[in-house]
Amino acid sequence: MASADASAGPGDRRPADDGLRTGLGAAQEAARAGFAAWVEAQVAPFAGAWDREGRTPGSAVRAMAEAGFLGAVVPSEFGGTGMDAVTFGLLNEELGRGCSSIRSLLTVHSMACYAVLRWGSRAQKEAWLPRMAGGELIGAFGLSEPNAGSDAAAIETTAQLDGDAYVLRGTKKWTTYGQIADVLLCFARADGKPVALLVDLHAPGVTLTPLQVAGTRASMLAEIALDGVRVPKENRLAGPGFGLAVALSVLELGRYSVAFGSVGIIRACLDAAAVYASTRVQGGSVIAQHQLVQAMLAEMATDYRAARLLCLHAGWLRDQGDPQAGREVFHAKYFASLAATRAALAAVQVHGASGLTDDYPVERYLRDSRVMEIIEGSTQIQQVTLGRWAAGLD
Repeated sequence: MASADASAGPGDRRPADDGLRTGLGAAQEAARAGFAAWVEAQVAPFAGAWDREGRTPGSAVRAMAEAGFLGAVVPSEFGGTGMDAVTFGLLNEELGRGCSSIRSLLTVHSMACYAVLRWGSRAQKEAWLPRMAGGELIGAFGLSEPNAGSDAAAIETTAQLDGDAYVLRGTKKWTTYGQIADVLLCFARADGKPVALLVDLHAPGVTLTPLQVAGTRASMLAEIALDGVRVPKENRLAGPGFGLAVALSVLELGRYSVAFGSVGIIRACLDAAAVYASTRVQGGSVIAQHQLVQAMLAEMATDYRAARLLCLHAGWLRDQGDPQAGREVFHAKYFASLAATRAALAAVQVHGASGLTDDYPVERYLRDSRVMEIIEGSTQIQQVTLGRWAAGLD
């Protein structure tokens, strides 16, 4: 584990109780407390350093595996912890509060695991899931391309069947943790139709190029060039024509994870702003006494509660197998990601000029919040979708 972040300011401290009662079961409350304690010990003190270095250390990834987090969506039958949807959401919230980058590792790895669990054969589940749940293999999600982002049907990577293997040619971009992943859930076109494959990223023909963006800097993004990569037929999760269904189901899980992660950002912003406002003196009193600062805290506190309740409702519906769960996940991600940006902007404002430096974590929260509005469906794509649903057009 990296050394503690020497620049961590008072905004890293978290009040003991958020005052929000949500009817969680005793096991879920206990799980949340455990996640929070783990994040305080293993993540929060180091998140700033990881962000500056642009990488997540291997020790942090191993700690995630040892805690059972990498097997969160994998049943115990295959070596995972088999969390229910609400508990999985709470884990994402706490990780998102501590470090959005390491939360994104949970997101994409869980998406790859979920694809195998839902769409894989018994043999594929037995071959892949125990190693992924234990952290022996790190999974990544390969949908985005230079010319294909939110439009999952526009992928250009091709998969040509050659004997007992598919030959892949194309490029995947913005692949979260692509720099360290072992297996890529890859979407390509076979005979012009979408197909889903599990690709060994150590195979000949794979070239990784590290990428860096403004937010989630430690998430080790990569562009992955696939030049004649051979993928055994037994690594196919869904045949031609069914790959898009796999992508959509997996994206819903990712969207759910990002929604709860956004709630974590809101909470982190509220905690940081509240602590700073209670200690920063201007005009003879702490700035928490100023009504305009109180207004910003009020907005953050309300957004936190609203976003968290939307996410918990979506998680409850997922646990019930309710067909409306997907729509509620859409609403939750849309609101929570926007609220995360609002909270981060306000937290920076409360900190003044200090909020624009890495002496305090709020500038990182602001950069990370912008990512939340883009990944797993941009704000604008979600507005179109939600608007059509509201108008009864879909």
